[in-house]
Amino acid sequence: MSECADSYTRKTRKTAVLAGAALLAPLGLLAATGNAAAADSGVWDRIAQCESGGNWHINTGNGYYGGLQFSASTWRAYGGTAYAATADGATRSQQISVATKVQGAQGWGAWPTCSARAGASGSAPAASGSDSGGTESTKKATKKSTKKATGSGESAASKAPSKAPERAPAHTGRSSSRGDGDYTVRAGDTLSGIAARYTTTWQHLYAANKAVIGDSPDLIVPGQRLDI
Repeated sequence: MSECADSYTRKTRKTAVLAGAALLAPLGLLAATGNAAAADSGVWDRIAQCESGGNWHINTGNGYYGGLQFSASTWRAYGGTAYAATADGATRSQQISVATKVQGAQGWGAWPTCSARAGASGSAPAASGSDSGGTESTKKATKKSTKKATGSGESAASKAPSKAPERAPAHTGRSSSRGDGDYTVRAGDTLSGIAARYTTTWQHLYAANKAVIGDSPDLIVPGQRLDI
């Protein structure tokens, strides 16, 4: 009786183990598939945004270059010098091409902080053939804006008068006549001073010579000839 019970128990345990293995197998397959899947194509742009602010040609003098901040030795070791001496001189797609090789050898740990922030996992996505990710569109927008600004400048220049406007006289109320009176104004003279010398008033002098002096009795010019 005890042998039958023991045999039954062993069979039950074996069945349970097999059933558990069958349930766990799909989960293991899913996990393996997830690790093998390539990261999305925007992962490099997100890493570059974290590493360099998205500037693919940055060189701040800190010993790291380009959007993904390659050291000169890493760039050289993974064939980057085929494109440029340092990463900042290469295009976005060329930098991604080298980065893909680095990731294949070192994993995402080559960019420990920024790859985690970018949600990088699995294998690296293949480098695209063009320098997209905003770079090309930015260039086109800049070119269009420059062309528009240049066109506006040319238009404004064509409408600008070819001859400079004539300069207005400094004292519009002053007569162009220098007069033909008895007294010639000298440097430092004032109307009141002249009036004092000739025992008269500046008001009398101004009234008699307004056509020569102009609108302001305070402004007399050397060379003017006044009637006393």
